[in-house]
Amino acid sequence: MEQLNLFGDEEKKKSIGTTSIDYTSASSILTKATGFMEGYDFTLNPYSGCSFGCSYCYAAFFSRNKDKMDNWGKWLTVKENALSLLMKFRNKPLIDKTVYLSSVTDPYQPIEKELELTRSILKELLDYHQVRLVIQTRSQLVTRDIDLLKKFKTIQVNMTITTDSEKVRKVFEPYCTGNKQRLKAIQEVHDAGVQSCITMTPLLPVENPYEFAQTLLDTGISRYIIQPFHKDKGKFVAGTRGEAMKILEEFKWSEQEYQRVLKVMQELIPNLGIGKTGFAPI
Repeated sequence: MEQLNLFGDEEKKKSIGTTSIDYTSASSILTKATGFMEGYDFTLNPYSGCSFGCSYCYAAFFSRNKDKMDNWGKWLTVKENALSLLMKFRNKPLIDKTVYLSSVTDPYQPIEKELELTRSILKELLDYHQVRLVIQTRSQLVTRDIDLLKKFKTIQVNMTITTDSEKVRKVFEPYCTGNKQRLKAIQEVHDAGVQSCITMTPLLPVENPYEFAQTLLDTGISRYIIQPFHKDKGKFVAGTRGEAMKILEEFKWSEQEYQRVLKVMQELIPNLGIGKTGFAPI
């Protein structure tokens, strides 16, 4: 059976920026979707952990131990046998199954540019399984795979954009692609004819909701999901609460302010999806 051609052990990159990287052989690659994701059949995570280090990320609290939780954003594990595991399903293809890529990581980690692990998985899903695919990311690297995305019969690419403020973004999403780059990337995906959605999940403090809404609409995208962030209920990755609370106070981000911004967004964006989760249906 074909194997994923990763670097030899001595050549594997051990870190990118402040994130350490290790490699493992996973026991499985498809997880039956349950709970708030039960609208999908499977979730698929080529990586565990994340290089982006978003302070509010729910996935951090699924970490296997407290050390990994406290160091969210500083570690990433590559499931180097992910493709081989997926290829085992060729005898029973996943035809018309809905796959969510990914639920507890971003499939377009910085290391993905070199490894092309997610790209290899896309090829497998396209050539052998004919799935209904949803991709969730906040990386401009997704544009690299437009050639493959265009070939899927049923697909949606969700780009997470949580604020119009780079000041806010740098506090809550310190290692993520900037807002402008994300907008440019998802517009490029949309312009290529791939169904696209912008997910404001969660919506963080906004500087100018009118301009923000118009900027989103200027992409030509018609699908949007919005979800609130509650500073009193929201969890924070260890060591990030202080700076996050400061900027929330600076922007006077309260339930009332969220509702004010939401009203503006609803007025300007037709069919704005509102829900407890950020998982936009395909």
